[in-house]
Amino acid sequence: MPGLLIEAASSCLLAVDLQERLAPAIAGRTALLGKARFLLQAARRLAVPVLLTEQYPKGLGRTLPEIAELAPQAARIEKTAFSSWAEPAFRERFRALGRSQVVLMGTEAHVCVLQTGLGLIGEGLALFVAADAVGSRDPADTRLALRRLERAGATIVSAEMVVFEWLERAASEDFRDLLPLIKQGP
Repeated sequence: MPGLLIEAASSCLLAVDLQERLAPAIAGRTALLGKARFLLQAARRLAVPVLLTEQYPKGLGRTLPEIAELAPQAARIEKTAFSSWAEPAFRERFRALGRSQVVLMGTEAHVCVLQTGLGLIGEGLALFVAADAVGSRDPADTRLALRRLERAGATIVSAEMVVFEWLERAASEDFRDLLPLIKQGP
């Protein structure tokens, strides 16, 4: 069945609202940010396009420097809607990529990640949510958001699942280059 595997040539990595003033309040933020960085580094190596959203940056700050440094400046999209999909600028940028799969990570799981994910599913896109790279202030909200996304049609995955599916095989230069990151962990 097509679309069961996450394909580097078909997917986009979407980082929702990993921002300066929001991150300190997120439960398990150190591990979450480690997984987000891992996904961004793999995306860069494998030429998977990246989009970053920033919810009201005047109030919540910009994307965390350790995240922003791993993505092109042009990948940033400011928004005021909770759902990235509700922002015309996001829809335009995403559609221009011509991708049918989205790997989703970010904060807060029960607000912007959830609403973005539901919007993407509603458009018929294959959505893969990296559970270890999403979070909220309250872990219970994260669990509920993941359950709701899965019931709506998202596939819940780990960051490592994503990277190994993007890689497809061990006998490659990409695998050898990413192996130290895989061994390193968050």
